[in-house]
Amino acid sequence: MSKSFYVTTPIYYVNDVPHIGHAYTTIAADVIARFKRLQGHKVFFLTGTDEHGQKIERTAEANGEKPIELADRVVKGFQNLSQVLNITNDDFIRTTEDRHRISVEEIFKRVEAAGDIYLSEYEGWYDVRDEAFITETQLEEILSLPEDKRPIIEKVKEESYFFRLSKYQEPLLEYYKKHPEFVQPSYRLNEVSRFVEGGLRDLSISRTTFTWGIPVPGNPKHVIYVWFDALTNYLTGVGFPDNEKMLSENWPADVHLVGKDILRFHAVYWPAFLMSAGIELPKTVFAHGWWTVEGEKMSKSVGNVVDPNQVVEEFGADVFRYFLLREIPFGQDGDFSKSAIVARVNGDLANGLGNLVSRTLGMIEKYFDGKIPEPTSLNSGDEAIRDKAIATVDLVEKQMNEIAFHKALVSLWEYIGDVNKYVDESAPWTLAKENNQERLGAVLWTIVQAIGVITILICPFMPKSAEEIWKKLGSVDPLNSKLLSDAKEWGIVKSGQIVEKGQSLFPRFEDK
Repeated sequence: MSKSFYVTTPIYYVNDVPHIGHAYTTIAADVIARFKRLQGHKVFFLTGTDEHGQKIERTAEANGEKPIELADRVVKGFQNLSQVLNITNDDFIRTTEDRHRISVEEIFKRVEAAGDIYLSEYEGWYDVRDEAFITETQLEEILSLPEDKRPIIEKVKEESYFFRLSKYQEPLLEYYKKHPEFVQPSYRLNEVSRFVEGGLRDLSISRTTFTWGIPVPGNPKHVIYVWFDALTNYLTGVGFPDNEKMLSENWPADVHLVGKDILRFHAVYWPAFLMSAGIELPKTVFAHGWWTVEGEKMSKSVGNVVDPNQVVEEFGADVFRYFLLREIPFGQDGDFSKSAIVARVNGDLANGLGNLVSRTLGMIEKYFDGKIPEPTSLNSGDEAIRDKAIATVDLVEKQMNEIAFHKALVSLWEYIGDVNKYVDESAPWTLAKENNQERLGAVLWTIVQAIGVITILICPFMPKSAEEIWKKLGSVDPLNSKLLSDAKEWGIVKSGQIVEKGQSLFPRFEDK
């Protein structure tokens, strides 16, 4: 039995509506999932929502509603966004579901049985926004910020169950050394290692001052700390603890995609919980950067929070997907602006890919009555385009295995540039004037094969556009039946297929 490739997004907190950061991680996970399917892997892709905690209880109270009513209302926005962005997740987990409660209770019991949970008293600072306990160092950093930039922190003193995190300091450091791929990009692993080397204190994993959460087994006046609860979703989604078959087919997760702000929870707390429970660790936690907007940090008070639904309405889901993964190397911070999207649409998409497809199909309609010609002989220039296509497939695959979306798209667009250059240098319009039908047929057939390869490679990033190109090429077999290996078979687009130029794939935008 082969294990499926298991990819996750973090579960999104339901205290607010979805924004560009949520869209970014979800799109990235979707592109990974689609590419892995293209490679022939069975894939399990999980996303969902984190619905417990003090912040949700307080927000609901302020709104005059019950916490579950708030969660039920807000979760729809995340589920709808997945449809808008054309996301292919296999499951959507909510931490308020019974299956998740059972999973969290089981993990708690296993960690307790390992001797890693004890009852004591917590006294210290708590960040309500991030649902995180604050160290003295972090408190100093927070107090050094201007008042309007500080998170809401409160002094907490209450009975609490503790997890023996300090016990796992050395095992974690040893694991990082043996598995440098565990935290990506590599500079993030250095940050995590330094944090752990600085010393780990036992972690409070229950609260008594609010009730919106999963009760501690055997002591219901305590609710389980929201991060202990939330992180367990990755196991719940693949059948833990009851569905052993599903669990063995999918666990361990191949990649957890997370924002850099929650890396510590995923790269320190989560593996320590799993070690304690005797469960195999995920293979990779990949932390991506943040988006600013027009050079400023996103903020409700500034009023610059980007609504992904509005961007999709204006530019389309494929353009948004392409922009987010092409604009910056995955892992680094980026800046969002409409002018940057317009530049990508007009340059890469309209002038690059769109122009290549449009003029090629236009010439086949004009010179061959819309029927893809049969080549009789190919020259070295035609073969060079073929060889570059196969090399590009290999390069893109290597870069995607490294979760380097930006590099993969650069490589692919370099090939699109090569093909456009081949069109210009081969000058089919001149061959038509000279009535050199044999050479004209070979050139247009070669360009169409290149477009076929490009279509398969862009499919994970821009699925609707890829489908549209595939139909324009007159292909009868569905695009989703193709694998990456098919992209290396020069001749994937059959002679005799009837093409249809139709409307422009990527209309140009004016930058207002």
